[in-house]
Amino acid sequence: MVSEPIIVVRAVEVTLGGNPVLQGVDLEVARGEIVAMTGPNGAGKSTLLRCLAGLRTADAGEITVLGGPPRDVPAFWRDVALTGDELAWYPGLTVREHLELMAAVHSTPRMDVEEVLDAFGLEQRADAAPFALSTGQRQRLVLAMTLLRPSRVLLLDEPERGLDAEFRERLAAILADYAAGGGTVVMATHDPGLAGAARGRRVALADGRARSAV
Repeated sequence: MVSEPIIVVRAVEVTLGGNPVLQGVDLEVARGEIVAMTGPNGAGKSTLLRCLAGLRTADAGEITVLGGPPRDVPAFWRDVALTGDELAWYPGLTVREHLELMAAVHSTPRMDVEEVLDAFGLEQRADAAPFALSTGQRQRLVLAMTLLRPSRVLLLDEPERGLDAEFRERLAAILADYAAGGGTVVMATHDPGLAGAARGRRVALADGRARSAV
């Protein structure tokens, strides 16, 4: 039996500054599925992610996430995790302490702190401040904090940013494992190979519309 889709997008339109960014976009994403949105800069990938996160209201059309409209409220964020721009780090806290803080906020973290340090290759930098990390290491910390917390849906904006090829392969495996556990992933990416390695489905955004990509 086919399960109900976790995310449904119907005829969504968004105009920014008088310019159409999304035009009649349709998309369905099932439980346990990874969808990678690809396309050039300005194609509307980040805009659609913001709509899915309830941070931007579509000008037309309908969006449901986990059975209801996405809304920027605590109840929604208990099930949905979003990562995009780099986080605002707490001065004086180390990498490990940032992760411990995230674990403390959520009563049932998906992984313990030592496990996530190992998974994201940060064990040697656990006692460093985030500002002392390289760009790629900080991106790994952003992803580590996102994957540490419990969620049913992951919305990722260019998760490959700053990552080397070796860690992109590891990230693909981490996302595939998340999906195998019943999680749903939608990501905007400039790396089609990341979607393939994670066994995801590619959707190309161009001219404001979404099309299946090989």
